[in-house]
Amino acid sequence: MNTIKKYAGLLWIALGPLAMYFLIQTAAAEIHKKPIADTWVQWSIFIIVALPIAIGMIFFGLFALRGEYNQLPEDSADKNSGN
Repeated sequence: MNTIKKYAGLLWIALGPLAMYFLIQTAAAEIHKKPIADTWVQWSIFIIVALPIAIGMIFFGLFALRGEYNQLPEDSADKNSGN
């Protein structure tokens, strides 16, 4: 199972930038089709909201790749032990 988590970490690391690439590509195409202020504002907000999500996906993948999720807590008492 830990091996699957590490491979999934690689997947998350790849999906973060890939998602942002496609979002920016789509935004550019939509703005090019209809270059008015409403379109600029709409796609700017989409990008601003999605950027932290994509960065979080990369961090999640890095943590999985490093093995941070190999030993998950059994209950809430284990969570505070710091292991």
